Amino acid sequence: MSPRRNLPRKSAKAGHRDLNEAAARGGVELEYGADGTDGDWNVRHVTAGAATKAYRCPGCDHEIQPGVAHVVAWPADGRGDSSDRRHWHTACWRARHRRQPTRKFL
Repeated sequence: MSPRRNLPRKSAKAGHRDLNEAAARGGVELEYGADGTDGDWNVRHVTAGAATKAYRCPGCDHEIQPGVAHVVAWPADGRGDSSDRRHWHTACWRARHRRQPTRKFL
């Protein structure tokens, strides 16, 4: 007797998988500005296991410690480079419409 097969059999569409847009973009989601003044943002959620360095959150000006899940966001307009990325506490990112960054990044 052969062992039980736990994996689904390959179909005619082998090699084609339905992927959502975030997975296709490497985990980066496109977030649209809610009120039109915020602009569009590329957003990547960093898990606690992947957070290995300390960063300064622009929303609260506190450190994001290694091992803390957080958000990396940068403008989606296509201009700029990796220096435009900012690491935010998840709660600070969600509240960015209600409060402005504590310091200006140029």
